[in-house]
Amino acid sequence: MSFLAKRDKHAAAPRGWKAAVLDYFYVIAGATILGISFNLFQLPNQIAAGGVSGIGIILHWTLGWEPAYVLWGLNIPLFIIGILMLGKSFGYFDYALKTLIGTLMLPLSVFLTADWPAATHNALLGALFGGIGVGLGLGIVFRGRGSTGGTALAGQVFQKFTGLSLGFCVSAIDGAIVLASAFTLSLESALYALISIYLQAKMIDVVQLGFNTEKMALVISNREDKMRRAILEEIDRGVTRISSRGGYTGDDRPMLMTVVSQSELTHLKQLIRSIDPEAFFIVTNATEVFGKGFYRGV
Repeated sequence: MSFLAKRDKHAAAPRGWKAAVLDYFYVIAGATILGISFNLFQLPNQIAAGGVSGIGIILHWTLGWEPAYVLWGLNIPLFIIGILMLGKSFGYFDYALKTLIGTLMLPLSVFLTADWPAATHNALLGALFGGIGVGLGLGIVFRGRGSTGGTALAGQVFQKFTGLSLGFCVSAIDGAIVLASAFTLSLESALYALISIYLQAKMIDVVQLGFNTEKMALVISNREDKMRRAILEEIDRGVTRISSRGGYTGDDRPMLMTVVSQSELTHLKQLIRSIDPEAFFIVTNATEVFGKGFYRGV
């Protein structure tokens, strides 16, 4: 039985039909936004910010080829290669179908908006807003648990034969495309492309994680019981007591974990210092927090 029809015991549990339909909507909407941003900002300003779309920009400005046809001509074979060569590691039917839709929708949106006038002919603005728009589109596609294919699939194939990490493989391919743009277009275009790539990554994080301002604190104190009560009563946040042991002394040192909002962080630090000036504590970003007092959606 092929991987498209088989699911193993570790596969995600089936979701409701409304959530499934919403996922497909996300993939289509995200690919459309990506294509529009490509035509309005990146293509007219020669910003080849990696990916198959970057190849399309290079070939458009050097050989006069239509980007939509380049995207179709590269994405569809890559999708087929992904199925034939990657097998089960490529994904299951749902993900494969969404990837196919994204693979077809991105060039279609580029084709349908090809005659739209450029939003700007300023390369810096093109890099900035192109990166934001493309990142927004990709983030929405990823939120729908899909993909637009392209160099992500090429990276998976590269990874299989080299044993290198997927992140490195994809970055190496995108880097090669940007480097090619420096020679075929201009060094300035390549530098703007790097700005656009950075913004794309940041925008994907925003769409995936939101503008979270929550902070997670880990506290080790000799006055653990009083510290725990103060966090519960004065800040009104939950506390988890974690068993831990000192690496040097070997003594048991209970650790408290709590999550607070950005506005509560200063109060928490003042509270810790006032109870135990010798307390050891770490504060780090909590990118996603679900549950009572925080975000409840998925």
